[in-house]
Amino acid sequence: MSYLNDRVLDFGLDVLDTEANRLDICSQEPTTFGQATTDGTYSLGNKTSLSIGSPAARSPSGRKVTVAQITDGAVTETATATHWAITDTVNSRLLATGSLSAGQLVTDGNTFTLAAFDIGIPGPA
Repeated sequence: MSYLNDRVLDFGLDVLDTEANRLDICSQEPTTFGQATTDGTYSLGNKTSLSIGSPAARSPSGRKVTVAQITDGAVTETATATHWAITDTVNSRLLATGSLSAGQLVTDGNTFTLAAFDIGIPGPA
């Protein structure tokens, strides 16, 4: 059976904990930093000052970080949000993307909320 020490997995996830500083809601899944963060491209709004926890055990195996609930994200465009993107704006890096559990129509000038969610790396098979 393959083996990876938790430290190996944690260093990959540690980037999210230490460098991520913005989450955008997007109209489709971005593949670049610019798509994720530019209003009118895919970004429909954002939240800065993210709270992402330290790496922890993931079930059934591997490691994860938890992105804390967001209650006050700023909506900057009117459209349907289908994805989220986490970025490091200091280094202009797209770090992670994923689908929202359901698409949601958002309106410029309003706020958005997201429940807490996990980002994980499974253990080796």
